[in-house]
Amino acid sequence: MKNLIMLGLVSLLVGCCGKPHYTHVDEYPVKQGSLEEMVYSAEKTEFSVWSPNADSVYLNLYADAITPEPLERMAMKRQNDGSWTKTVKGDLNGQFYTFQVVEPTSRWKLHETPGIFAKAVGVNGRRAAIIDWATTNPEGWEADVRPAFAGAKDAIIYEMHHRDMTIHATSGVENKGKFVGWTEHGTKTAEGLATGIDHLVELGVTHVQILPSYDYGSVDETRLSDNKYNWGYDPVNYNVPDGGYSTNPYDPATRVREMKQMIQALHKAGIRVIMDVVYNHTFNVENSNFTQTCPDYFYRLTENGDLGNASGCGNETASERAMMRKFIVESCRYWIEEYHMDGFRFDLMGIHDVETMNQVRAMLDSIDPSLLLYGEGWAAGGPLYPGDELAMKANMQKLPGIGAFCDDMRDALRGPFSDNNKGAFLIGEKGYEESIKFGLVGCIEHPEVDMTQVNYSKEAWTAQPTQCISYVSCHDDMMLTDRLKANKKLKAGELQRLSKLAQTAVLTSQGMPFLWCGEEIARDKKGVHNSYCSPDDINAIDWSLKAANLDLFAYYQGLIAMRKAHPAFHMGDAELVRANLHFLPAPAGVVAYQLNGEAVGDEWKSIVVILNSQLSAISIQLPEGEYHVAVADGKCPAVAQGLLKGSAKVAAQSAMVLYQL
Repeated sequence: MKNLIMLGLVSLLVGCCGKPHYTHVDEYPVKQGSLEEMVYSAEKTEFSVWSPNADSVYLNLYADAITPEPLERMAMKRQNDGSWTKTVKGDLNGQFYTFQVVEPTSRWKLHETPGIFAKAVGVNGRRAAIIDWATTNPEGWEADVRPAFAGAKDAIIYEMHHRDMTIHATSGVENKGKFVGWTEHGTKTAEGLATGIDHLVELGVTHVQILPSYDYGSVDETRLSDNKYNWGYDPVNYNVPDGGYSTNPYDPATRVREMKQMIQALHKAGIRVIMDVVYNHTFNVENSNFTQTCPDYFYRLTENGDLGNASGCGNETASERAMMRKFIVESCRYWIEEYHMDGFRFDLMGIHDVETMNQVRAMLDSIDPSLLLYGEGWAAGGPLYPGDELAMKANMQKLPGIGAFCDDMRDALRGPFSDNNKGAFLIGEKGYEESIKFGLVGCIEHPEVDMTQVNYSKEAWTAQPTQCISYVSCHDDMMLTDRLKANKKLKAGELQRLSKLAQTAVLTSQGMPFLWCGEEIARDKKGVHNSYCSPDDINAIDWSLKAANLDLFAYYQGLIAMRKAHPAFHMGDAELVRANLHFLPAPAGVVAYQLNGEAVGDEWKSIVVILNSQLSAISIQLPEGEYHVAVADGKCPAVAQGLLKGSAKVAAQSAMVLYQL
């Protein structure tokens, strides 16, 4: 019996009269209907929790989130679908609850849990809360609408962390590090430059991607004055906003209302909101809500009963199991319907199976096909599941409408993830041109890209260019400024020149461009590669950098405006890209290409983009005709100059964009 439990094959003993016999966790019934665990009304509250192998389950009601003794402890009733239910009459608004599963054969010590689908919790998330959801909607919430957006080809994504963006004294934000800091307009630096939400509007991005914002485990919400920092990749309650970003983590309704206020404010400003979700692992296993409701079901185990560790965090969830898949899909649906979320970025998406990700995409499409879905097409280790059935980068053609990050172009621009000190194209290293070309076409099959010379991929991995997330840095790596400083001893002005060159590649790529917060003002993290728990003096954005790097900000702003205005830069279709994007002859250290804008209805009938990483100016032969200059010498828009014909001289370490009308 013990060996069967260690194998994850589940207990076979009959624990009480009527308990079903199961020989494997895959025999567990799937809960019918919603995974909702608490439905409140003033007349009664209905509770339900899924635990098919339990001998018994108890519901505990509490007056508050911290008093040790419950008001009442009640046995729940087993249902045929593996769930246990209890209806309590009367108005329970303001009370808290937990479930207590009794399963004597479990190898884990089972204790009270708020359940797997808690939607409101008390401080630190140990007890779920019973609240009147009508009180969580900010004024005008019913009228909140998503900003107009046609689809993935038009996206320009800005990744940000709530705390990084507003915690510094220079931010001018009153509610620093909080959801409601994003509702404050008119915040400025000492130099009078916009910060916060006004800065995002000024920059021109279409989406913000917020780092994990659900209730996570590494920050004690009762000690927020300690200013402990974490990104939040340690999930506890997946469907509850984290109290650390709330002005009152003790009040369950406040964190819900304030997160809605943030999303509402961003929507009013014309910006959609994507949330980073981490369904691939939990903060820990023994104390996780998954284990405490149904031991060993929600995780992948080896034949010896050991936990898989493809996440690098001690465990990996089993998305292929029916109830884990149901949980992921329903959780995403909940964030969309309750919080008006506009899409998701899946952390270590390569741990999840293809079918689960396709079901998430189908659910999004049923609500609004313009909702975005993308993730990391890799894992931190080898998942305990067949590789050809996982949502890895190599399998993206099995995942229509889902994107993945392009490490091919990222590392070709700035150097490999595995070596912070090794540079690439940006610092003038040769041999990375084909990898950049591959990223520029959105990682589709293109006859003018020599795949034998691409750094990581030897065949196209996207079916459509919108499946490619084009970027040069993000949260969990050296950001661009630090990487450039690590790659070479920079001369005066070189940091800005190389940053501009990098983002010209990103923002003229046919994939979805992605920026990490602060890149546009040359923010750094003092060389820290993985700052997930570094203090504010590492992670906070010093907004005085905006005045010092206003020319850099204007360049980013200009590139974004140019991309938005010209459909040739975001065709959104593989056949259109193959037919209308052609590479031009160029020396080593230079990538040049032409876009047929006329074919896609662009007022710029022909566009030429040249990326020059050489330490000296170069001359590139232009296709026939006369060309206006849109970008040159680190300016976007370029300083006015005459028409060019025959050839174009491109300054060292810079980009040029030319067009014909």
